Amino acid sequence: MVEYDLKEIATVSGKPGLFKVIKPTRSGVIIETLDESKRRMMIQTRHKISLLQEISIFTTNAEGSSPLDQVFAVINDQHGNELSVDAESSDTELSNFIEEILPEYDRERVYNSDVKKLISWYNIVNQFAPPTAKKEEPKAKKAKAKKKEENSEKSE
Repeated sequence: MVEYDLKEIATVSGKPGLFKVIKPTRSGVIIETLDESKRRMMIQTRHKISLLQEISIFTTNAEGSSPLDQVFAVINDQHGNELSVDAESSDTELSNFIEEILPEYDRERVYNSDVKKLISWYNIVNQFAPPTAKKEEPKAKKAKAKKKEENSEKSE
């Protein structure tokens, strides 16, 4: 399984595409486009900036939503870098795609325009901020860390 680091990737209202957050300033944020041009610009506080890490897809399960990084990981596991749909696909193809990757998505609150954004963002992130292999801690390390933690609690 892969892991997506979406902490520094943002979308800005009124601007197409995705951006990498470079650093905050007194009057806004310096961002860089996630494309070939890597153009930097200053975004003022009046613009709505949403980090992809904070975006979720509505679901009907107990949690009520699924974080975007987890959805991206599922897409990557099932489709890799080559998606069978794009932003120009028919409504039926988009519905089938989202149902395939997230069967419990909320059909009343997730629109086709949301699925188009999801596909577009996935393609941009995969190209310009590719995922990393998820590091699994070996069971022995986990057990050792747990035992050490228990010992430190007993000594207190």
